[in-house]
Amino acid sequence: TEPLSRHIEEQGLEFLQFAFRWFNCLLIREVPFHLVTRLWDTYLAEGDYLPDFLVYISASFLLTWSEKLQKLDFQEMVMFLQHLPTRNWAHHELEMVLSRAYMWHTMFKSSPSHLAN
Repeated sequence: TEPLSRHIEEQGLEFLQFAFRWFNCLLIREVPFHLVTRLWDTYLAEGDYLPDFLVYISASFLLTWSEKLQKLDFQEMVMFLQHLPTRNWAHHELEMVLSRAYMWHTMFKSSPSHLAN
């Protein structure tokens, strides 16, 4: 969302400061173990589009906690984003994240220039 994006920018938080871990482990460390199979199922279905799809999953994660993140300062955001509160997640929380990511990916994959910023 635009307000969250603006807040992240105002705080000087760089995407790489939290997303490197997310991408490096394909978000496996960010969800409870019992949801990893569902995550991997999605990855396999995306095939060659997986690198782009990870961007949308990350955006969906950020949207999930947008209100909270907008209230945090730089240090609090870094700590929060490196330890997401997903420990008690059930399938429906992950499904919401994946559904949003899939919707955005489907809508925008034909116009990749939006990922350049």
